[in-house]
This record gives sequence, structure tokens and C-alpha cells, in this order.
Amino acid sequence: MVVGVHRPTQLVIDRQALRHNIQSEVSRLKAGCELFMVVKANGYGHGAAQVARVAKEAGASGFCVAILDEALELRAAGFNEPILVLGVTNPADAPLMAAQHISATVAATDWLEEAEHYLALRSAGEPLRVHLGLDTGMGRIGFRTPAELKTATDFIGDHAAALTFEGIFTHFSTADDPDDTYFKGQVAKWHELVDTLAQRPRYVHVSNSATSLWHDECNDNLVRFGAAGYGLNPSGWAIPQTPYQLEPAMSLTSELVYTKRLQAGQSVSYGATYTAQQDEWVGTVPIGYADGYERRLQGFHVLVDGHVCEIIGRVCMDQMMVRLPHDYPRGTRVTLVGQDGDQQITLQDVADYCDTIHYEVACGFTSRVPRHYIN
Repeated sequence: MVVGVHRPTQLVIDRQALRHNIQSEVSRLKAGCELFMVVKANGYGHGAAQVARVAKEAGASGFCVAILDEALELRAAGFNEPILVLGVTNPADAPLMAAQHISATVAATDWLEEAEHYLALRSAGEPLRVHLGLDTGMGRIGFRTPAELKTATDFIGDHAAALTFEGIFTHFSTADDPDDTYFKGQVAKWHELVDTLAQRPRYVHVSNSATSLWHDECNDNLVRFGAAGYGLNPSGWAIPQTPYQLEPAMSLTSELVYTKRLQAGQSVSYGATYTAQQDEWVGTVPIGYADGYERRLQGFHVLVDGHVCEIIGRVCMDQMMVRLPHDYPRGTRVTLVGQDGDQQITLQDVADYCDTIHYEVACGFTSRVPRHYIN
């Protein structure tokens, strides 16, 4: 998709906010505990390579991604730090991952067997670094019984030329919930599995952002730092207290490109779902659902000159209309996410209106919207 550099709509990414969040977390970690910054999904929409550079400067010692191509993007950008692919990859790509020093998540022994087959076909090369994923209650991927886990570790031990047991981990599904009943059950299941290991690998990790923020006693020696690094509270509003202030790194701004005086009885946008009850000023903003600004945001608001301005009529693919308190010149700034005077719109506010989570909102902004980096 083309990047809209000749349009005033842009995502503004504050590097200083990223630094603050990451450094604040690094300063809380016990000696020997590392932080891997999670930069999957284009760094939660913030820009993977750009976020990785800031994270490295702020104390991150490695990175986590979701798919192999995201890891290869970081390698191509010059990052030599450890990279863990959290999702299941194709065993046929094991030689590529080994050559690029990219660590694989493994959730089944048959994956190891197939990967070892491809690795054995090489004339030479380093072994593939693997992290065994354990399913302690997330229900997504991973080994579930001590017997399954032992079979996998035995296989790795028997094929040391091809495979290295670098890590073991799980993922907590309710670490951001004030009710920790299910969380404690997952912790117990984790110990039931990992305590059977004859030897622990280099990395033992369970903590995502939520776990490290509110259950840091579980951190072990690696934290996978995601949402909080971008200044997003993983719980939404459920647990407002955090060990340090999270500073949102993403703002979304545009400009008015057209204004008009709407007469009472006149309608706006597709379906004529909005009809003016009185004469009013309307401004057009060049952003729409093709940019990731959801069609369902009709009735929400933006900020213009410190004023809350309702989005009227349906959000179009590329444009939308807002009701203004009075006329403004073309080029007047419009804030869709961020601060304007005493008013603020957060990603959480947008998510609440859309009945979703701020992760989805941040990840949903398309590549057509340019990312502009400050500080």
C-alpha cells in the first residue's frame, strides 16, 4: 500500500515516551533478568525497526516477534540481538532460522523431528535455538504434560548438532485481571511442568507486560515487554494502578481540508444517517476506514482547537466529517488520538467506543498513514 506522504494525516510516534516506559521497566528488573521488546505487528503499529532501535538504547537485550518474516526484517535492519519468533513456524524454515540466529518456538515434538530432518540436510551450520512453549491454560499452543515435555527435551538432547534448548516459556491469559484465581492456576501448572526439567535452559520466561507489572515475582530471567512499552495499560481500565506512569507513544493527527455551512435539514455522508437539526459548521478530515480509522466511529469525536467535535455521518473509506463550533481555515490541526489543549483522546477511549481493546486500534492503522518520529 502506498504511504500517504502528500496528505496531512499522520501517526506521530514519541521516542521519548518509548524510552521512558522501557527504561522504567528495566530499572525494576532483578539482577540477571533481561527484557526482550515485543515488536510484532510492526511494533504494535508504531514501526518495528524504529521501536527496536529505541528499545535497544533503553536497555532491551533482545526482541520478540510473531512470524519469521518480522524477525528477518530486524536482521535486515542490522539488529544482531537475540530474536524469538513466538508463533509456530514451518519446520522447513529451520535452516534459515539457524543461519540467521533466530530462535524458534516449538509446541510439539513432531515439529522438532521434521525440523531436524531439514537441518541434517545441511553440510554444516549452527544448531537451531528453540524455546519450548508450554500450554498452562492459554489454550493456544504448547506442551501440556510432563511426559510430552520430557519427550521433547530428550529429542533435543539426542540431536545436539541440530538443536539447542535455549528457552522455555508460557503465556498467562489473565495476568491483567484483578481476579487472580485463573492466573494462580496457570502458575501452578507452569511449575508442574517446568519443575520436571533435569536442566533449565538459558531463558526461562512467563512474563508479558501485565505479568511483569502486577506479578513481577514470576519474572524469572526474561520479560517479554509488549503493550506497556508503548504506554498502553494491558488491563485497559481494570487495574489503573501501575508501578510507574505509562506514557503513550502514539498520536494520530490530521487537518481540516474543507469546511462548509450546513443548513438545517441537510444530511451528511453515506446513507444520510446524520441530518442537521440546525445550521452548523462542518469540516472534512482526510482519513477513513482504509487507514484503520473504523467506520463504527461515527458519533465519536476528535479535537479541534481544544474543542470536542463530534464525527457526524458515516466514516468513509478515505474521509470523514466533523461538526465544528465555528468556521476554521483549511489546514487547522485535527487530533484524533492525543492531546489538544486541556482535552485528550487516548487509544483506550477509541477502543472503548469500538467495544474492543487498544491493541487492536494501534495495530489497525494501515501503512497508508505515515509514521512521523519525534524526540
